[in-house]
Amino acid sequence: MNQTRLRYLLRPREVTNRTSLQVLSVYRDHGVIPKDSRSDNFNKTPDDVTRYQEVRVGDLVVNKMKAWQGSVGVSAYHGIVSPDYLVCSVDPRVDHRYFHHLLRSAPMVAEYGSRSKGIRPAQWRLYWDDLADVWVDLPSLDEQRRIANFLDAEVTRIDKLVEFRQRQRRVLKDKFKSVWGAAILDFEASSWLPLRRLLTAITDGPFGSALTSDHYSDEGARVIRLGNIGEARFRDADAAYISEEYFQDLRRHEALAGDLIIAGLGDENHPLGRACVVPALTGHAIVKADCFRVRLDQRRIMHEYAAWALSSPPVSTQVAELSRGATRARINLSVARAISIPVPTLAQQARLVTSLSAERLAIDEVVAVFAKQLDILTERRQALIAAAVTGQLDVTTARGLAQSGDVA
Repeated sequence: MNQTRLRYLLRPREVTNRTSLQVLSVYRDHGVIPKDSRSDNFNKTPDDVTRYQEVRVGDLVVNKMKAWQGSVGVSAYHGIVSPDYLVCSVDPRVDHRYFHHLLRSAPMVAEYGSRSKGIRPAQWRLYWDDLADVWVDLPSLDEQRRIANFLDAEVTRIDKLVEFRQRQRRVLKDKFKSVWGAAILDFEASSWLPLRRLLTAITDGPFGSALTSDHYSDEGARVIRLGNIGEARFRDADAAYISEEYFQDLRRHEALAGDLIIAGLGDENHPLGRACVVPALTGHAIVKADCFRVRLDQRRIMHEYAAWALSSPPVSTQVAELSRGATRARINLSVARAISIPVPTLAQQARLVTSLSAERLAIDEVVAVFAKQLDILTERRQALIAAAVTGQLDVTTARGLAQSGDVA
Protein backbone atom coordinates (compact mmCIF):
# COMPACT_ATOMS: atom_id res chain seq x y z
CA MET A 1 0.00 0.00 0.00
CA ASN A 2 1.46 3.36 -1.07
CA GLN A 3 1.17 6.57 0.88
CA THR A 4 0.71 9.79 -1.04
CA ARG A 5 -0.53 13.31 -0.56
CA LEU A 6 -3.86 14.35 -2.04
CA ARG A 7 -2.13 17.04 -4.10
CA TYR A 8 -0.80 14.26 -6.34
CA LEU A 9 -4.24 12.68 -6.82
CA LEU A 10 -6.42 15.78 -7.20
CA ARG A 11 -6.40 18.76 -9.51
CA PRO A 12 -8.64 21.76 -8.73
CA ARG A 13 -10.77 22.84 -11.68
CA GLU A 14 -13.16 25.73 -12.09
CA VAL A 15 -15.33 25.68 -15.18
CA THR A 16 -18.27 28.10 -15.07
CA ASN A 17 -21.10 29.32 -17.30
CA ARG A 18 -22.72 25.86 -17.62
CA THR A 19 -26.18 27.13 -16.77
CA SER A 20 -28.08 24.36 -18.57
CA LEU A 21 -26.80 21.65 -16.19
CA GLN A 22 -28.67 20.44 -13.10
CA VAL A 23 -27.74 21.95 -9.73
CA LEU A 24 -26.02 19.52 -7.36
CA SER A 25 -25.50 19.68 -3.61
CA VAL A 26 -23.19 17.93 -1.16
CA TYR A 27 -24.77 16.18 1.82
CA ARG A 28 -22.95 14.83 4.84
CA ASP A 29 -25.04 11.65 4.73
CA HIS A 30 -25.46 11.21 0.98
CA GLY A 31 -22.49 12.75 -0.81
CA VAL A 32 -23.10 14.56 -4.10
CA ILE A 33 -26.71 14.39 -5.29
CA PRO A 34 -29.10 16.53 -7.37
CA LYS A 35 -30.30 19.37 -5.18
CA ASP A 36 -33.95 18.96 -6.19
CA SER A 37 -33.91 15.26 -5.20
CA ARG A 38 -34.23 16.26 -1.54
CA SER A 39 -37.05 18.17 0.12
CA ASP A 40 -34.94 19.23 3.12
CA ASN A 41 -32.56 21.60 1.32
CA PHE A 42 -33.85 25.11 1.96
CA ASN A 43 -30.89 27.00 0.49
CA LYS A 44 -32.34 28.96 -2.39
CA THR A 45 -30.53 28.66 -5.73
CA PRO A 46 -30.00 32.13 -7.25
CA ASP A 47 -31.53 33.02 -10.59
CA ASP A 48 -28.07 33.69 -11.99
CA VAL A 49 -25.93 30.52 -11.85
CA THR A 50 -23.28 31.61 -14.34
CA ARG A 51 -20.63 31.46 -11.58
CA TYR A 52 -21.63 27.95 -10.54
CA GLN A 53 -18.91 25.38 -11.24
CA GLU A 54 -19.24 22.38 -13.52
CA VAL A 55 -18.93 18.95 -11.89
CA ARG A 56 -18.24 15.93 -14.07
CA VAL A 57 -18.90 12.33 -13.15
CA GLY A 58 -15.93 11.25 -11.01
CA ASP A 59 -15.02 14.74 -9.77
CA LEU A 60 -14.47 15.33 -6.06
CA VAL A 61 -16.68 18.05 -4.56
CA VAL A 62 -15.88 19.62 -1.19
CA ASN A 63 -18.10 21.97 0.75
CA LYS A 64 -15.27 24.01 2.20
CA MET A 65 -17.36 25.29 5.12
CA LYS A 66 -18.69 21.86 6.09
CA ALA A 67 -15.84 19.52 5.20
CA TRP A 68 -15.20 19.06 8.92
CA GLN A 69 -18.72 17.57 9.13
CA GLY A 70 -18.14 15.19 6.22
CA SER A 71 -19.75 17.17 3.39
CA VAL A 72 -17.47 15.83 0.66
CA GLY A 73 -17.97 13.25 -2.05
CA VAL A 74 -17.08 11.96 -5.49
CA SER A 75 -19.91 12.77 -7.88
CA ALA A 76 -21.87 10.23 -9.86
CA TYR A 77 -23.67 13.12 -11.61
CA HIS A 78 -22.88 15.74 -14.22
CA GLY A 79 -24.04 19.14 -13.02
CA ILE A 80 -23.06 22.40 -11.34
CA VAL A 81 -22.37 23.40 -7.73
CA SER A 82 -22.02 26.60 -5.73
CA PRO A 83 -18.92 28.73 -6.43
CA ASP A 84 -18.15 28.34 -2.70
CA TYR A 85 -17.37 24.65 -3.21
CA LEU A 86 -14.06 23.12 -4.23
CA VAL A 87 -14.20 20.91 -7.35
CA CYS A 88 -11.28 18.64 -8.26
CA SER A 89 -10.67 16.10 -10.99
CA VAL A 90 -9.37 12.75 -9.73
CA ASP A 91 -6.27 10.92 -10.94
CA PRO A 92 -7.07 7.83 -13.09
CA ARG A 93 -4.96 5.70 -10.72
CA VAL A 94 -7.82 5.97 -8.25
CA ASP A 95 -11.11 4.04 -8.35
CA HIS A 96 -13.78 6.71 -7.93
CA ARG A 97 -16.00 4.57 -5.69
CA TYR A 98 -13.10 3.66 -3.41
CA PHE A 99 -12.03 7.29 -3.24
CA HIS A 100 -15.56 8.34 -2.33
CA HIS A 101 -15.61 5.96 0.65
CA LEU A 102 -12.04 6.81 1.68
CA LEU A 103 -12.51 10.58 1.69
CA ARG A 104 -15.78 10.32 3.63
CA SER A 105 -14.40 7.95 6.28
CA ALA A 106 -14.26 9.08 9.92
CA PRO A 107 -10.43 9.38 10.05
CA MET A 108 -10.44 11.61 6.98
CA VAL A 109 -13.28 13.79 8.26
CA ALA A 110 -11.34 14.25 11.50
CA GLU A 111 -8.33 15.28 9.41
CA TYR A 112 -10.41 17.95 7.62
CA GLY A 113 -11.51 19.28 10.99
CA SER A 114 -7.96 19.58 12.25
CA ARG A 115 -6.90 21.44 9.09
CA SER A 116 -9.91 23.76 8.74
CA LYS A 117 -9.35 27.39 9.67
CA GLY A 118 -11.65 29.85 11.40
CA ILE A 119 -12.53 31.39 14.76
CA ARG A 120 -15.41 28.99 15.53
CA PRO A 121 -16.84 25.83 13.90
CA ALA A 122 -19.58 27.75 12.06
CA GLN A 123 -16.81 29.73 10.34
CA TRP A 124 -14.31 26.94 9.69
CA ARG A 125 -13.17 26.54 6.09
CA LEU A 126 -10.98 23.91 4.48
CA TYR A 127 -8.76 25.45 1.80
CA TRP A 128 -7.11 23.64 -1.09
CA ASP A 129 -3.57 24.01 0.24
CA ASP A 130 -4.57 22.37 3.52
CA LEU A 131 -6.54 19.59 1.82
CA ALA A 132 -3.67 18.97 -0.59
CA ASP A 133 -1.28 18.18 2.29
CA VAL A 134 -3.40 15.31 3.62
CA TRP A 135 -1.76 11.90 3.34
CA VAL A 136 -3.77 8.88 2.17
CA ASP A 137 -3.02 5.18 1.79
CA LEU A 138 -3.53 4.05 -1.77
CA PRO A 139 -3.62 0.28 -2.40
CA SER A 140 -3.42 -1.22 -5.90
CA LEU A 141 -6.26 -0.45 -8.29
CA ASP A 142 -7.49 -4.05 -8.06
CA GLU A 143 -7.59 -3.83 -4.26
CA GLN A 144 -9.38 -0.48 -4.43
CA ARG A 145 -12.06 -2.08 -6.59
CA ARG A 146 -12.46 -5.02 -4.22
CA ILE A 147 -12.86 -2.65 -1.29
CA ALA A 148 -15.31 -0.48 -3.26
CA ASN A 149 -17.41 -3.50 -4.27
CA PHE A 150 -17.54 -4.69 -0.67
CA LEU A 151 -18.45 -1.29 0.74
CA ASP A 152 -21.04 -0.58 -1.94
CA ALA A 153 -22.87 -3.77 -0.99
CA GLU A 154 -22.53 -3.47 2.79
CA VAL A 155 -23.27 0.24 2.99
CA THR A 156 -26.34 -0.26 0.81
CA ARG A 157 -27.64 -2.82 3.31
CA ILE A 158 -27.15 -0.42 6.19
CA ASP A 159 -28.70 2.47 4.24
CA LYS A 160 -31.79 0.36 3.56
CA LEU A 161 -32.17 -0.30 7.28
CA VAL A 162 -31.75 3.41 7.99
CA GLU A 163 -34.37 4.35 5.40
CA PHE A 164 -36.74 1.73 6.81
CA ARG A 165 -36.48 3.17 10.31
CA GLN A 166 -36.79 6.75 9.03
CA ARG A 167 -39.87 5.77 7.05
CA GLN A 168 -41.42 4.18 10.14
CA ARG A 169 -40.73 7.35 12.09
CA ARG A 170 -42.37 9.50 9.42
CA VAL A 171 -45.42 7.23 9.33
CA LEU A 172 -45.85 7.46 13.10
CA LYS A 173 -45.58 11.24 13.09
CA ASP A 174 -47.90 11.62 10.10
CA LYS A 175 -50.47 9.33 11.71
CA PHE A 176 -50.38 11.38 14.90
CA LYS A 177 -50.75 14.63 12.94
CA SER A 178 -53.79 13.12 11.23
CA VAL A 179 -55.38 12.15 14.54
CA TRP A 180 -54.52 15.58 15.96
CA GLY A 181 -56.07 17.41 13.02
CA ALA A 182 -59.21 15.25 13.09
CA ALA A 183 -59.68 15.94 16.82
CA ILE A 184 -59.64 19.71 16.20
CA LEU A 185 -61.94 19.53 13.17
CA ASP A 186 -64.36 17.33 15.10
CA PHE A 187 -65.55 20.35 17.08
CA GLU A 188 -68.60 22.12 15.71
CA ALA A 189 -68.00 24.95 13.26
CA SER A 190 -70.06 27.26 15.44
CA SER A 191 -67.50 26.89 18.24
CA TRP A 192 -64.67 28.47 16.23
CA LEU A 193 -63.73 31.96 17.43
CA PRO A 194 -60.97 34.45 16.52
CA LEU A 195 -58.38 34.96 19.26
CA ARG A 196 -59.38 38.61 19.63
CA ARG A 197 -62.66 37.39 21.19
CA LEU A 198 -60.65 35.57 23.89
CA LEU A 199 -57.73 37.93 24.52
CA THR A 200 -56.97 39.69 27.76
CA ALA A 201 -53.45 40.73 26.70
CA ILE A 202 -50.99 40.29 23.83
CA THR A 203 -47.52 41.67 23.15
CA ASP A 204 -44.56 41.07 20.86
CA GLY A 205 -40.91 40.94 21.85
CA PRO A 206 -38.52 43.89 21.43
CA PHE A 207 -37.31 44.48 17.87
CA GLY A 208 -34.08 45.67 16.34
CA SER A 209 -31.47 47.32 18.50
CA ALA A 210 -33.64 46.98 21.61
CA LEU A 211 -32.47 43.37 21.93
CA THR A 212 -29.44 42.00 20.10
CA SER A 213 -26.88 39.31 20.81
CA ASP A 214 -24.75 42.02 22.43
CA HIS A 215 -27.30 42.22 25.23
CA TYR A 216 -27.02 38.52 26.09
CA SER A 217 -25.32 37.38 29.26
CA ASP A 218 -24.40 34.08 30.87
CA GLU A 219 -27.22 34.33 33.41
CA GLY A 220 -30.10 36.53 34.44
CA ALA A 221 -33.56 36.78 32.89
CA ARG A 222 -34.46 34.16 30.31
CA VAL A 223 -35.09 35.22 26.70
CA ILE A 224 -37.73 33.04 25.03
CA ARG A 225 -36.85 32.75 21.34
CA LEU A 226 -38.46 31.14 18.30
CA GLY A 227 -36.39 27.99 18.78
CA ASN A 228 -38.03 27.49 22.17
CA ILE A 229 -41.52 27.38 20.67
CA GLY A 230 -42.39 23.84 19.69
CA GLU A 231 -45.72 22.51 18.51
CA ALA A 232 -47.70 22.47 21.78
CA ARG A 233 -44.48 22.02 23.74
CA PHE A 234 -41.77 24.29 25.11
CA ARG A 235 -38.26 23.42 23.90
CA ASP A 236 -35.87 24.22 26.71
CA ALA A 237 -32.61 23.85 24.78
CA ASP A 238 -30.42 26.73 23.61
CA ALA A 239 -31.14 28.98 26.59
CA ALA A 240 -30.35 32.69 26.29
CA TYR A 241 -30.32 35.35 29.01
CA ILE A 242 -30.10 39.07 29.57
CA SER A 243 -29.02 40.78 32.76
CA GLU A 244 -31.63 41.41 35.44
CA GLU A 245 -30.87 45.13 35.11
CA TYR A 246 -31.72 45.16 31.39
CA PHE A 247 -34.77 43.00 32.04
CA GLN A 248 -36.23 45.90 34.03
CA ASP A 249 -36.03 48.07 30.89
CA LEU A 250 -37.87 45.41 28.86
CA ARG A 251 -40.33 44.32 31.51
CA ARG A 252 -43.36 45.09 29.32
CA HIS A 253 -42.34 42.01 27.30
CA GLU A 254 -42.31 39.76 30.37
CA ALA A 255 -43.57 36.18 30.08
CA LEU A 256 -44.82 34.33 33.13
CA ALA A 257 -45.22 30.62 33.77
CA GLY A 258 -48.50 29.55 32.19
CA ASP A 259 -48.52 32.26 29.50
CA LEU A 260 -49.22 31.24 25.92
CA ILE A 261 -46.47 31.93 23.35
CA ILE A 262 -47.19 32.04 19.60
CA ALA A 263 -44.52 31.99 16.89
CA GLY A 264 -44.92 34.92 14.52
CA LEU A 265 -42.26 33.58 12.14
CA GLY A 266 -42.03 30.17 10.52
CA ASP A 267 -40.51 28.06 7.77
CA GLU A 268 -40.97 24.60 6.28
CA ASN A 269 -39.51 22.93 9.36
CA HIS A 270 -41.19 25.14 11.96
CA PRO A 271 -44.84 25.95 11.29
CA LEU A 272 -45.94 29.55 11.55
CA GLY A 273 -48.38 30.15 14.41
CA ARG A 274 -47.26 27.16 16.46
CA ALA A 275 -47.71 27.73 20.14
CA CYS A 276 -46.68 26.48 23.58
CA VAL A 277 -47.14 27.29 27.24
CA VAL A 278 -44.29 28.82 29.25
CA PRO A 279 -43.14 26.34 31.92
CA ALA A 280 -41.93 27.31 35.37
CA LEU A 281 -38.53 28.88 34.70
CA THR A 282 -35.93 30.04 37.16
CA GLY A 283 -36.19 33.80 37.50
CA HIS A 284 -37.74 36.30 35.12
CA ALA A 285 -38.33 35.85 31.38
CA ILE A 286 -39.19 37.95 28.32
CA VAL A 287 -40.15 37.10 24.75
CA LYS A 288 -37.97 37.99 21.79
CA ALA A 289 -39.12 39.58 18.53
CA ASP A 290 -41.65 37.52 16.54
CA CYS A 291 -42.65 35.68 19.72
CA PHE A 292 -46.10 36.79 20.88
CA ARG A 293 -46.90 36.55 24.58
CA VAL A 294 -50.61 35.92 24.81
CA ARG A 295 -53.03 35.80 27.73
CA LEU A 296 -56.52 34.47 27.12
CA ASP A 297 -59.65 34.46 29.23
CA GLN A 298 -59.03 31.19 31.04
CA ARG A 299 -62.61 31.08 32.25
CA ARG A 300 -63.37 30.13 28.64
CA ILE A 301 -60.20 28.54 27.29
CA MET A 302 -57.18 26.71 28.74
CA HIS A 303 -53.78 27.87 27.54
CA GLU A 304 -52.66 24.23 27.20
CA TYR A 305 -55.61 23.53 24.93
CA ALA A 306 -55.01 26.72 22.93
CA ALA A 307 -51.42 25.62 22.29
CA TRP A 308 -52.63 22.28 20.88
CA ALA A 309 -55.31 23.98 18.78
CA LEU A 310 -52.99 26.66 17.37
CA SER A 311 -50.29 24.09 16.53
CA SER A 312 -52.72 21.67 14.87
CA PRO A 313 -52.53 21.00 11.11
CA PRO A 314 -55.86 22.67 10.20
CA VAL A 315 -55.06 25.86 12.13
CA SER A 316 -51.48 25.87 10.75
CA THR A 317 -52.99 25.83 7.26
CA GLN A 318 -55.23 28.75 8.18
CA VAL A 319 -52.30 30.75 9.57
CA ALA A 320 -50.21 30.08 6.45
CA GLU A 321 -52.97 31.66 4.37
CA LEU A 322 -52.90 34.73 6.63
CA SER A 323 -49.12 35.04 6.56
CA ARG A 324 -46.95 37.70 5.06
CA GLY A 325 -43.35 37.43 3.84
CA ALA A 326 -41.56 36.39 0.67
CA THR A 327 -38.94 34.01 2.02
CA ARG A 328 -40.11 33.22 5.55
CA ALA A 329 -43.75 33.23 6.54
CA ARG A 330 -44.56 35.95 9.07
CA ILE A 331 -47.58 37.34 10.88
CA ASN A 332 -48.00 40.40 13.07
CA LEU A 333 -50.11 40.98 16.17
CA SER A 334 -53.09 42.07 14.11
CA VAL A 335 -53.05 38.83 12.12
CA ALA A 336 -52.53 36.80 15.28
CA ARG A 337 -55.72 38.28 16.71
CA ALA A 338 -57.59 37.04 13.64
CA ILE A 339 -56.58 33.37 13.98
CA SER A 340 -59.64 31.24 14.68
CA ILE A 341 -59.69 28.11 16.82
CA PRO A 342 -62.53 25.97 18.16
CA VAL A 343 -63.58 26.75 21.73
CA PRO A 344 -65.48 23.78 23.16
CA THR A 345 -66.33 23.39 26.86
CA LEU A 346 -63.49 23.42 29.37
CA ALA A 347 -64.16 19.73 30.07
CA GLN A 348 -63.79 18.89 26.37
CA GLN A 349 -60.61 20.95 26.20
CA ALA A 350 -59.12 19.08 29.14
CA ARG A 351 -59.99 15.70 27.62
CA LEU A 352 -58.34 16.64 24.32
CA VAL A 353 -55.15 17.85 26.06
CA THR A 354 -54.95 14.64 28.10
CA SER A 355 -55.63 12.39 25.11
CA LEU A 356 -53.19 14.05 22.68
CA SER A 357 -50.47 14.40 25.34
CA ALA A 358 -50.66 10.68 26.16
CA GLU A 359 -50.61 9.66 22.51
CA ARG A 360 -47.65 11.89 21.71
CA LEU A 361 -45.75 10.61 24.74
CA ALA A 362 -46.18 7.03 23.51
CA ILE A 363 -44.97 8.00 20.03
CA ASP A 364 -42.02 9.95 21.46
CA GLU A 365 -40.90 6.83 23.32
CA VAL A 366 -40.94 4.75 20.13
CA VAL A 367 -39.20 7.51 18.15
CA ALA A 368 -36.49 7.68 20.85
CA VAL A 369 -35.84 3.96 20.37
CA PHE A 370 -35.63 4.50 16.61
CA ALA A 371 -33.17 7.37 17.15
CA LYS A 372 -30.86 5.12 19.19
CA GLN A 373 -31.03 2.45 16.51
CA LEU A 374 -30.22 5.00 13.80
CA ASP A 375 -27.21 6.18 15.82
CA ILE A 376 -26.00 2.57 16.09
CA LEU A 377 -26.43 2.01 12.36
CA THR A 378 -24.58 5.24 11.56
CA GLU A 379 -21.71 4.25 13.85
CA ARG A 380 -21.60 0.77 12.30
CA ARG A 381 -21.52 2.26 8.82
CA GLN A 382 -18.61 4.56 9.68
CA ALA A 383 -16.69 1.82 11.49
CA LEU A 384 -17.11 -0.54 8.54
CA ILE A 385 -15.87 2.04 6.03
CA ALA A 386 -12.92 3.06 8.20
CA ALA A 387 -11.88 -0.56 8.76
CA ALA A 388 -12.08 -1.37 5.05
CA VAL A 389 -10.18 1.65 3.71
CA THR A 390 -7.45 1.42 6.36
CA GLY A 391 -6.82 -2.28 5.71
CA GLN A 392 -7.99 -3.41 9.16
CA LEU A 393 -10.70 -5.52 7.51
CA ASP A 394 -9.97 -8.17 4.89
CA VAL A 395 -12.80 -7.57 2.43
CA THR A 396 -12.10 -10.80 0.55
CA THR A 397 -13.35 -12.85 3.52
CA ALA A 398 -15.83 -10.38 5.08
CA ARG A 399 -19.36 -10.51 3.72
CA GLY A 400 -22.72 -9.56 5.17
CA LEU A 401 -21.25 -7.75 8.16
CA ALA A 402 -23.87 -5.03 7.91
CA GLN A 403 -26.54 -7.66 8.51
CA SER A 404 -25.05 -9.03 11.75
CA GLY A 405 -27.09 -7.59 14.60
CA ASP A 406 -29.57 -5.99 12.19
CA VAL A 407 -32.24 -3.85 13.76
CA ALA A 408 -35.55 -5.70 13.60
